[in-house]
Amino acid sequence: MPVFDRNLISDVRGILVGNADDAALKSGVTVLTSDRPFTASVSIMGGSPGTRETDLLAPDKLVERVDALVLSGGSAYGLDACSGVSDALRLQNRGYTAGPAVVPIVPGAILFDLLNGGDKNWSETPYRELGRTAYLTASETFDIGTAGAGYGALTATLKGGLGSASARIGEITVGALVAVNPVGSVTPENSCHFWAAPFEQNGEFGALGADPDTGHSGAPFGHKIAPLEQRNTTIAIVATDAKLTKAECYRLSVAAHDGIARAIVPAHTPFDGDLVFGVSTGHCDLPQDRAIALARIGAVASTCLARAIARGVHAARPEAGDLLPTWSETTKT
Repeated sequence: MPVFDRNLISDVRGILVGNADDAALKSGVTVLTSDRPFTASVSIMGGSPGTRETDLLAPDKLVERVDALVLSGGSAYGLDACSGVSDALRLQNRGYTAGPAVVPIVPGAILFDLLNGGDKNWSETPYRELGRTAYLTASETFDIGTAGAGYGALTATLKGGLGSASARIGEITVGALVAVNPVGSVTPENSCHFWAAPFEQNGEFGALGADPDTGHSGAPFGHKIAPLEQRNTTIAIVATDAKLTKAECYRLSVAAHDGIARAIVPAHTPFDGDLVFGVSTGHCDLPQDRAIALARIGAVASTCLARAIARGVHAARPEAGDLLPTWSETTKT
């Protein structure tokens, strides 16, 4: 399966991504957008989600397309990032039109990073401005690791981060974007081998392969999890340039959740808000047998998401005040 040199969700035609973050805050925002509205839906499998406007993404709801999607740190405070994106879109006269009114459609999801050692003593939430900045800087290239919504992310044993990956199925491109902040772990305890190792492409996260002792079938409750008061989460977007309906985007998001379960142990816990947005930019038609094509796209999206999770942790960099080591630091010990 071909993988792009850039290996980012922006390999999907039409996708742009922007990050904004604050080192003192140890938090940030990531915005996915496009030069035109795109079809989107969402699937939520975690027990503690934090969202804005996700009800609108159900297949039976009126609005078919959105203008941007937001992933943010900051727990409930981070939902204000969507307002900053809406402000910027409104100034560009972009949004759902109802007569003379223009209403930007900006669903979003947040993760909990309030206990990661950053300075959270603000008088006004900084996330609105971070959201606006992330939207205005969106492009085809962006940083992963300690960046954007993954800036202050933590896993059970390592720093988390922002990850992305892409792949191609014939003329169709699939990509994933994820902020990795789970209660669970991305490697077996005391191991540098990623759970996602069976899906690695071109040594993109260390080329160590599966753990020789546990492989990918280790007992999930025999491994360390984060303190449960942290209420972590993994929030993601999977996208394709294939022309999908809103209902098909929902099926795409459901299938992609397998990627979380392949890369994080345990996944989808009551303490995580695990969520995946499914996106279609509609640049190419599906083959005649839509159901088979959708199944293949969903399968590739799930492996892209598993790879993106490992890439986000692999790319995290050490900074002052970190509570957990980065993956790169553990490989040196």
